[in-house]
Amino acid sequence: MVLDRALVLQMLHDAIGDDVDVFLVNLTVSDSVLPKVTVTLDGPQGLGIEECAKVSRRLARRIDEHYGEEAAYSLEVTSPGADQPLTDPRQYQRHIGRSLALKLADGTEKTGELLTATSEGVEIAEVVKVKTKKSILPAAFFPFGDIKEATVVISFK
Repeated sequence: MVLDRALVLQMLHDAIGDDVDVFLVNLTVSDSVLPKVTVTLDGPQGLGIEECAKVSRRLARRIDEHYGEEAAYSLEVTSPGADQPLTDPRQYQRHIGRSLALKLADGTEKTGELLTATSEGVEIAEVVKVKTKKSILPAAFFPFGDIKEATVVISFK
């Protein structure tokens, strides 16, 4: 059995519905013998297991209705882990005040406090280390088009 990714995507949008606190980060559908559907969802304040379970039940119901109850597949609905890169502009807002590591399209890397996040990009106050001294550069704006990868720096202090 082959699951059609475009059809699963439409079913997923139906399963999410009008819930403004949930948005799609990623959808993969493997074409193995036992297809695996992996859905990564997020929200403005993050997502709990209850929201993921609710979307999972709704999506499974839609897949079963279309492909039949006997269809064999694996479904995983999750939210991004702390170590996952930020891939959607809507994910940045809740990380304001935290340290962000950016890899830019030109190959440079910047790390600093996320000050603002807009629909166009982010503003960070870059932290630069020279020998044993840290200094903070004036805030700089980076458009999303220039950001190749962004991750939240996890601190255990």
